[in-house]
Amino acid sequence: MKKQLIAAAVASTVSIAVLADVSITGQLKTNYTHTDWDTAAKNDSDVFKHEGDIYVKGQSGDTGVVMNFSVGDDTDGGTTASTQTTIEDIYMTTKVGDVSIKAGQWDNGNNEMRASTRAAGKIEASTSIAGIGVKYNNGNDSDDELTLSTSISGVNASFKQKVAGEDFSVSGSVQGVNAKYVSLGSDTANSDKTYVEVSTTLGGVGIKYGKAEADSAVCLSGDSWLGDFEDSGYICDTSIDNNAGGAWELDKGQDLTGFELTTDLEGNKLTYRNVVADDLSGADTTFNKVIVTRPLASGATFELTYTDVSDDQSAFTDYNSLDLELAVKF
Repeated sequence: MKKQLIAAAVASTVSIAVLADVSITGQLKTNYTHTDWDTAAKNDSDVFKHEGDIYVKGQSGDTGVVMNFSVGDDTDGGTTASTQTTIEDIYMTTKVGDVSIKAGQWDNGNNEMRASTRAAGKIEASTSIAGIGVKYNNGNDSDDELTLSTSISGVNASFKQKVAGEDFSVSGSVQGVNAKYVSLGSDTANSDKTYVEVSTTLGGVGIKYGKAEADSAVCLSGDSWLGDFEDSGYICDTSIDNNAGGAWELDKGQDLTGFELTTDLEGNKLTYRNVVADDLSGADTTFNKVIVTRPLASGATFELTYTDVSDDQSAFTDYNSLDLELAVKF
């Protein structure tokens, strides 16, 4: 009997030790969206969609493995049921001396000027030399990238050298005012992108201004506070084909100017956004959003988003929508 108890105790200890090196987290959100088109030629719509993610991380000493899954994404805008499971990110992190290594497949993230990309077979090596961060990145059929970054007196700066251009960013804060400048440079003629942002808080109200600009031969894309401007069928050209697949499609040379106000009221976060896409003759578009976010006692978060879109090019693309979202993280 004693041997059995000892065996059970040992097995329990081993199980706990193994589980302690593995973490599983995730999130799920469900949305109901009603869209009211201004033109009678386009039917109003009511769409339910869901999106889930599972994040698995394992650790063994200085070596970690990350596997991120997209589960049950509604990839077709809600017209049919979708239950696919996709491996989005799978990579290993480890250390060789003072050098951190990352190898595999991962998302490089959205920003205000470009959509995220994900490709298999990437490798990244990073370290710090005399207070300067040094990072090397390469992958299958891709070019070398070298990034240098540092922080001096609260000002953060980075420079990335690519085969076909250079990226530069600088950010900092002075007396409660935050500022950021990012440049995505390209050796291709008229293909640079830049972004500037200034934000602060006055009287409990957050204030943010942002300006993203694209040269005449390139399009802005991405999914940020300025809006969702990427689409699976996205073609960067000079035609007027906005909102063809759910996300708004910007055209070559179009810029974005955004203004945001945020505050808290009786447990709710209130956000107002005004974003204007301009600098394309006859196709200026104004996006107004009112967002109310509230954490629920159940552990979920409720978010209401009202959107009004006015497109100078054609009333056929004008609409207003109401989106109700329940989201939970675990």
